[in-house]
Amino acid sequence: MIHPWLQETWQRLVALGERLPHALLFVGPAGLGKRDLADALAARLLCATPRPDGGACDQCTTCQLRRSGNHPDLFMIVPAADMEAGDGDESREGGERDAGSAKKKSTQIVIEQIRDLQQSLSVTGHQSGRRVIVVDPAEAMNPYTANALLKLLEEPPAGCLFVLVSSAPRRLLPTIRSRCQQWSFSRPAAEMVGQWLGAHEAPAADLLALTGGMPLAAQRLAGQGALLARFVRDVAQLPAADPLPLAGQWDAWLKSKEALAAGFGIVQLVEWMQRWVTDLASLRLGGRVRFFPREEGVVRALAQRSDVAAVLNCYNELARIRRVAQHPLNARLMLEDMLLRYARAVAGPRS
Repeated sequence: MIHPWLQETWQRLVALGERLPHALLFVGPAGLGKRDLADALAARLLCATPRPDGGACDQCTTCQLRRSGNHPDLFMIVPAADMEAGDGDESREGGERDAGSAKKKSTQIVIEQIRDLQQSLSVTGHQSGRRVIVVDPAEAMNPYTANALLKLLEEPPAGCLFVLVSSAPRRLLPTIRSRCQQWSFSRPAAEMVGQWLGAHEAPAADLLALTGGMPLAAQRLAGQGALLARFVRDVAQLPAADPLPLAGQWDAWLKSKEALAAGFGIVQLVEWMQRWVTDLASLRLGGRVRFFPREEGVVRALAQRSDVAAVLNCYNELARIRRVAQHPLNARLMLEDMLLRYARAVAGPRS
């Protein structure tokens, strides 16, 4: 299924037909459906009898192979932590996977995956001769992996189409970006997304505010209402409460069945904290609440007593923490550091 805000882009891809370049780079914020579009394009290219609208028929032999996950000419290059879940940038928005075994698996795309791909591409295709390689998220490649993929992009085997999906294209090698035709995705119109969320029985306004207008991220967040309510309750009680015991509670919370079942992890928790402090800083500087409009009263009360320099410093430190949140050396210590900085920021200026 092509989401309504991607229909125009989809038609442009279909219209290219055989004029598609050998490598595409889909870039834009997570939660827009970039991976869904990459999957639909792969399905179309491998289908023996595409429908008039350009989509795969889902009935032919090649489609049945693809749907079963056994198509020999479709290569999904994703982190090991994503393999069991079988989904891409949309469900990855803000957190780790929901299985206890997945949390220990690599969140990187490793060089062995590209070496296996090189070996597979050294022989001719099994079906129509066309082969499709989807790399998602492309920024999950470490430098060694990226350089190995670059060699394939420089001298692509005949009949191969590479589709790279990225929410952080600046983390890609410039040489990789230069060898791909870039397709940029931006936030869709709020009215269209609101109608889509309404059709999926999800409250639109608050969810879209917190996710920055990203529709699939908002849909996912609709199932995390209890988690979000706890987060708001906990941060609102600081600095009156002691941040160190709260860090311990959050550490246990992230390992709970509730959090794992919802795919809620430390990355998403840090992102919520970033957005909460962003609203706090915005109000403190005379702006407006952007991410937590329902909690404006709480945020405003905190902003009125907070120290502006401390809030801005907390915002900068949260950006640093977010960069390492995917691979924390010690999650408990990281949570303590984050909450201590926040508590100092909202404690008010020192007398």
